[in-house]
Formats: sequence, C-alpha cells, structure tokens
Amino acid sequence: MTIKCPGCNNETMRMFDFHGQEVDSCTECGGIWFDSGELNGALSTADNGNNNVGIESSLGEHQGVSLRQCSHCQCSMQHYFLMDDFQVEVDVCHSCTGVWIDEHEREKVLQSPQIRAALEQLNQKTNVKTWLFQFLLQMPLEYNLKTKSKPWVTYGLLALNIIIFFAYGYSDPATVWVFDNFAMQASLVMQGQQVLPLLSHMFLHGDIIHLLGNMYFLYVVGDNLEDALGHSRFLAVYLLCGFAAVFAQIASDPTSTVYMVGASGAIAGLFGMYLLWFRHASLTFMFVVFQKKLSPMAFFAIWLLINIVGVWFAEGGVAYWAHIGGFIAGLIIGIALKQRVMSSNPMLAMLNSPEVKVSR
Repeated sequence: MTIKCPGCNNETMRMFDFHGQEVDSCTECGGIWFDSGELNGALSTADNGNNNVGIESSLGEHQGVSLRQCSHCQCSMQHYFLMDDFQVEVDVCHSCTGVWIDEHEREKVLQSPQIRAALEQLNQKTNVKTWLFQFLLQMPLEYNLKTKSKPWVTYGLLALNIIIFFAYGYSDPATVWVFDNFAMQASLVMQGQQVLPLLSHMFLHGDIIHLLGNMYFLYVVGDNLEDALGHSRFLAVYLLCGFAAVFAQIASDPTSTVYMVGASGAIAGLFGMYLLWFRHASLTFMFVVFQKKLSPMAFFAIWLLINIVGVWFAEGGVAYWAHIGGFIAGLIIGIALKQRVMSSNPMLAMLNSPEVKVSR
C-alpha cells in the first residue's frame, strides 16, 4: 500500500530495515514512520544501553494537535515530547498508535534510553547526607555523568600536589627554602632571574586549607574534563591555563615581590571549560543553611564575582588576577576545542542540546 509522508506529503516512501524493524522512510525528507510497537522494538535492539524499551507507552507531555496527518488513518496526529526532560517532539496517531519522527530527530530518539539513564544521574535530589557534608565542609557537591575512563592524570596531579606539600609544609625552614627557590615572584621573573617557578609554583601551596580547597575542586571538575579530552590533552590544557594564570598575575603587578603559589589559576581554567561543556551538570551552593543545586554558569558567576570583588579591594594574599586569567584562558580553550570534544563525545553533545531539561 502506498502511503503519504506525514512530514512533507511526498508520496514516495521506501521500506528499509531499521535495527530489526521494517519501517517506512520518506525519500525526500528522510523522516521515519513506525507502526505500533516498531519504535520500541528498534530502540530495544539498538546499541543504546537498554534492550527492553517501552517508550511508546511512556511519552512525555502532550503538546496539542499536530498539523500532520497519519499515513494510514488520514486523521490529525498529536504532538508529544519524547520524554518530559528530553523535549524532542514526535507525532503520534491516537487511532493506530503509529509514531512519526523527523530525520534530524532520528539519532536523538535512537539514543533516548541513554539520555534517560543520564538524566536519572543528573536529576538526583539533594538529601540530608549531602546537606550535612556541605554544611560542615562548605564545599559544593557535583551532580554529573559518570566517567567512561579512569582519570589517571587528575589522580596523578592530586597525588603530586599532596606529596609535595607534605614534604615541606610542616617544616618552617623547608617551607622558606622551597618558596625561595620554587615560588613565583613577579619582580624576579621580569628581571630574568626566574624561569622554573613559572611551572613549579603550580604545585606548591601555602597551607593545608589552601591545598585541600584546590585539590577538592580539581577532583570535582577534573575527572569529567579528562574523560572528554583524553589524558595527554587534559594535562596540556591544565598546564596551559596555569601559565596563563601566572602571566596574568605578573601583568597585574610586575614589580611585586610577594610569593605566588598554588594550582588555583590552572583549576580556574578548568572551570571555564567545564561550564562550556557540562552545562547540564549541577553544583550545590550553600547559603547559610539552605542548599541549592545551581547550573555551572550560575555557580561560577558567584565564584567570578568573588574574585572581581577581591581584585577591586585588592585583598592581600590571594592572586585574584591569576584566577581570572586562568578562567579566561579556560574559556578560550573551551570555545576552541568544543566542536572537537562534542564530536568525539556524542552523549555529551546530546546532553548539551536545548531539548535536555535538567531539574535543579
């Protein structure tokens, strides 16, 4: 039987095998018609992490009457979101329960079981344990995808920073010697007397609180970024952000004799990439006793505001310009690499699509 395309009214439809189901596809617009049960069958066979999909009976919110006509019943179809949190629109016939999807929606629908599983991770609710953790430590909690690979570089950076600190941090003479030889001083760099400290300062910290704060944030954002970039590229951009941070600090006060130490500038660069690539993630923010999940953009806007205020009032002891310089470098790198990263991480790209709605 010849059927008409619901998408473009073309009368030339072809049958082909779509993950084990004989479906009809338009030769003009590329949309696909699924008879009742065929969409569930195709999605259950496809490599998407679920072999028992029942999405046809659990569609998202009804969006009203569609302008399209059912290929078989010739009656008006109905608009639905595929899922409430994944607002890809599909057309459904209430008479024969057939489903129509447009060509540009094909891959998103095909991978919708993975999207559903990812959203279950991302939409987890805060609870008493998370509240207590953040109230006591005043550190944010991350809600994000589990990584596909072990973040060995992140673990290595954590270990290296911790080992170095404990090698000198509880001995005053050792601390003085380490800072004299490996901490960065802008005035000495400008005089050509320092080269190695441009690198070595990133692995030194002033005290245990400084160390723990930096290492915690490295742990929070590092694993996902390393998973997206790959081990060697992640290390390269980490160091590049650290160099951008130190040069920003030097430019802000080239005559300074104050020691600059810490991984904060490099980690600030990771922040910049993280908020560009992981907008679906959430970070908790504690205001007195009220815990709230925020988007990375909102969370880091607060962080950036704190740094700008610090620069404005020129509070001593904190390299605010290094934070800002590293952050800007991370944004630039994030923009430059975004297309490549999304191409090599299809699920990450899909989660960055406007159809995905994360609960916060």
